[in-house]
Amino acid sequence: MASVCVMAEAGGLMTNTNYHIAFDRMFARGATFDIDAAYSNPAGLAWGHDGLQLSLNLQKPWQNRDIETQVPAFGIDKKYNGEASAPIVPAIFASYKQDRWAVSTMIGIVGSGGFVQYDEGVPMFTVPITAMLAQKSITPDKYSMDTQMKGKQYIYGGQVNFTYKITDFLSAAVGMRANYYDGYNRGHVVANMGGADLINLQLDCLQKGWGFAPIVSIDFHQGPLTLAARYEFRTKINTENDTQTLSARIKNTDPATAAAMPYIEGATALAQFGDKVAAYEDGAKTRYDMPALLVVAAGYEFTPNLRGALEYHFFDDKNAKMAGNRQETLEHGTHEVLVGVEYDINDKFTVSLGGQRTDYGLSDDYQTHTSFACDSYSLGLGGAYNLNEKIRLNVSYFCSLYSDYKKEQANYQGLPNIKGTDTFSRTNHVIGVGIDYKF
Repeated sequence: MASVCVMAEAGGLMTNTNYHIAFDRMFARGATFDIDAAYSNPAGLAWGHDGLQLSLNLQKPWQNRDIETQVPAFGIDKKYNGEASAPIVPAIFASYKQDRWAVSTMIGIVGSGGFVQYDEGVPMFTVPITAMLAQKSITPDKYSMDTQMKGKQYIYGGQVNFTYKITDFLSAAVGMRANYYDGYNRGHVVANMGGADLINLQLDCLQKGWGFAPIVSIDFHQGPLTLAARYEFRTKINTENDTQTLSARIKNTDPATAAAMPYIEGATALAQFGDKVAAYEDGAKTRYDMPALLVVAAGYEFTPNLRGALEYHFFDDKNAKMAGNRQETLEHGTHEVLVGVEYDINDKFTVSLGGQRTDYGLSDDYQTHTSFACDSYSLGLGGAYNLNEKIRLNVSYFCSLYSDYKKEQANYQGLPNIKGTDTFSRTNHVIGVGIDYKF
């Protein structure tokens, strides 16, 4: 299942936080004692279910990542639609508690942005090619352009936690997560006139890498109050390109040399695209670190049936290395505030509602056509149904409302004195279902 997934995103720039359906329907889960504490509050499992419990969760996302581009000098006013789709996103949880000890695990897709495809390419390639042809007096009405760009970034993770109740009110946990990065960038741009290629650019670049991160957490629980904190250390992930294809052919329109060499190929042709293709060269190494994450949460049981929680996340993105050291362009790390409430209607039915605000600290230099982000508000709701004393069914829906990001450039994509504007926008909707089983 995991090999065909797309991210149902909630969390930081390189880190996802929504694995269990209880998160999707409530968000603020940092003070829970339920099975999803195997990720969100490992120390809290000291007050969880005695014995073994398991959980399987499946989420179905719908996403768009669009770029609206205006470059008046070339008459470009176009929306590049990026679509992300996949069957499901799975996650598995397990824990076992005896006396003061507990051990737990979680397996899921823990980071990065998933899969996206632009059937009409992205402007970082199409606009410079339009400019290149315009310099040779070849206007867009004289040729056709076939272009596509697609990319994948998954970070698969599996973690193990060990929990111990230190006193009747305080517990702690230590853990380790192994993270595997699997990604690619594939695409082509072909400008054709009269049956002959003017420009033919082809790309197929694979990236893989490993990383490990320690995790520590503490939990204070007395009466109706729970206070919890978790810290995940930075995961250093260094990938190396396995480039299957990186080639370019450009028709030579110089009368002096066109007959002897009708096409410019190889490194000379690739040089026309500058740093836009340098990152995809075979053997080139790229960092995709997952940042350190601090979580603090407070939960309160107002009545035996009504519970609420408030939570804060800080992702230290500025100290997590990214491709091209993009982290240095961020104004600050990611701040998130989460709030959630949960109400037991009776012994069978539970309903919940939650919200989340995400502020990435974005800047113009951070945003690129192949990787961009937008600040957001998210809303989640859903419920749980106890089929019997051992089995609980969870269902949820959540959506993210993104703020468009507008980036204006005086020298668009490095083209001298060519003004251009990109407006980045996103949508995200997720439904989920999960089963918790207590032995």
